[in-house]
Amino acid sequence: MKDYKRKQLLERVEREGSTLGADIPDEIEVQGETVDLHQFVFEIKRRDKVPPGERERVEEAKKNLRRERLQRKQRIEDEETGMTFEEGEELVESIIGIDRALEALQSLGPSSIEQEAQAKEAADKKRWMKFLKQALGKEDDTGKRGGY
Repeated sequence: MKDYKRKQLLERVEREGSTLGADIPDEIEVQGETVDLHQFVFEIKRRDKVPPGERERVEEAKKNLRRERLQRKQRIEDEETGMTFEEGEELVESIIGIDRALEALQSLGPSSIEQEAQAKEAADKKRWMKFLKQALGKEDDTGKRGGY
C-alpha cells in the first residue's frame, strides 16, 4: 500500500466524529477470542447503570477493546505488513466499530466529578433564582407571577 493511502486510513481512524452513524460490530475477535460485541453492549446499555457485579466485567471489556484497537491501528501503521488498501479499509471499519462500542460503554460509567459539580451548581442556581423570585414577590408558591 502506498504511504499516502496509509495516511488516509489512519486519518479516518482518528477523525473526530468518525463514529457518527457507525454500527457496533455483531462479533469481533478480541485478544484471540470471539466476542458477541453488539449483544454485550446492548445488554449492558439497556440498564440505566452498570450493576456492581457487572462493573468489573465491563471495565475488563473496555480494557481489552482499547488494546485491540491499538493493535489494529498499529497493523495499519506498520509498513512491513504488506497490507492492501482494501484490508486496511476493513481494519479501519473494525476500529471505528470498536470506538463506537467504547463510546457506548463509556457513557454508562459514573459521571466525572466535573460533570457532577456542574449539575449541582446548575441545580443550586435554579433553587436560588426561585427563592429570589419568591422573596421579591415576583412568583408565588405555585410558580405563577404575583400581582396579576
